[in-house]
Amino acid sequence: MTSANVLGLAAAIIVVVTLFEMLRRHRLREKYALIWFVLAMGSLVIAAFPAILFGLSDLLNVQVPSNLIFFIASLLLLAMSLQHSFEIGKLEERTRTLAEEIALLRLNADATQRPTDQIDRSDQ
Repeated sequence: MTSANVLGLAAAIIVVVTLFEMLRRHRLREKYALIWFVLAMGSLVIAAFPAILFGLSDLLNVQVPSNLIFFIASLLLLAMSLQHSFEIGKLEERTRTLAEEIALLRLNADATQRPTDQIDRSDQ
């Protein structure tokens, strides 16, 4: 086993341990942990069995196997970026809706308090 394989195995194991720790401390949501766990397991498999990467690169006619890894990593980063953009858009819409609802509730609360304040002042 080469030093690159050992480094890949160690990195994948560190990522898995970190994921479990972040989940335990509620620092990471489960849906994101699943994505990272799948990526870590994929890295673990590629590091343990590099022949898979070489076979896949031959099958896809990619000359350098590391280029295939970089291409796949770029696609995954793009997909995660799109997912986060989608979720941010949903959260912004929800925040705007909540802010409007709070403003209406405050307006109603102010409207119901004003007549009682005026009644109290007139009694004096």
